[in-house]
Amino acid sequence: MSSLTRDGRSWQPDFLIAIDAKRCIGCGRCFKVCGRGVMALKGLTEEGDLVDLDNDDEDDEIEKKVMVMDDAGACVGCRACARVCPANCQTHAPLAADAA
Repeated sequence: MSSLTRDGRSWQPDFLIAIDAKRCIGCGRCFKVCGRGVMALKGLTEEGDLVDLDNDDEDDEIEKKVMVMDDAGACVGCRACARVCPANCQTHAPLAADAA
């Protein structure tokens, strides 16, 4: 799927398809730049389970915070999240031809 920019140039969106929790540092930069609610911040336990964060940041069971896909369907493929990610933990790809 290709699109056009406002002035008619061809543009190929690359959609967020995965976030590597092992590489993610949970900085939230991608979350802040995405206005579409594609990602959410979660807690990662020592067992590797993702848990919702509550207001108590002193939760002993959480080993680190990571970004996860929350609403992948809302992604418009702009890659703004990838441009601000210092950990390079995201995978993007064009829309598959059979999914269009």
